[in-house]
Amino acid sequence: MQDIIARLRAGKKNDEGFTLIELLVVVVIIGVLVAIAVPVYLNYRQGAADKSAQSDVRGAISAVEQFYTNNNNKFPVSKKEDSGTATKLELPAVATGGTAATITLSDKTKLGYVKVDESTYKICATNTGGSEKYYLYDSSTGGSVADAGKKLDLASCA
Repeated sequence: MQDIIARLRAGKKNDEGFTLIELLVVVVIIGVLVAIAVPVYLNYRQGAADKSAQSDVRGAISAVEQFYTNNNNKFPVSKKEDSGTATKLELPAVATGGTAATITLSDKTKLGYVKVDESTYKICATNTGGSEKYYLYDSSTGGSVADAGKKLDLASCA
């Protein structure tokens, strides 16, 4: 009986570690998981950048509407920020006693505000980190911020 136990103990010492085949299988499995995960991660980042451009347009709508109220029912003059590095877009006061407004921008967002006439405006934006979609809000039609479906000029939102 003791001979059998001694042989089992001796045999265990020779079986320590992994074989080359086992290590290769593990490396292949890790490679497959990485090949699946990286594109999913990149798509997630693009979607997040697109959502930040949409969010910046929504924030700009609030800033412009507040500006309108604080400046005797006058909209600001057209303005754009197309560097993609600015963190805000300043709208200077246009009425006596009026106040300026600030539109906060996300990282890599380019935004354009266009005063169409005395009662309507357009706001458009894109994020260079995203899928290069342009988002547009037109105050004449109202509604929500929509995917413009095409590349827009930030100076005219057209």
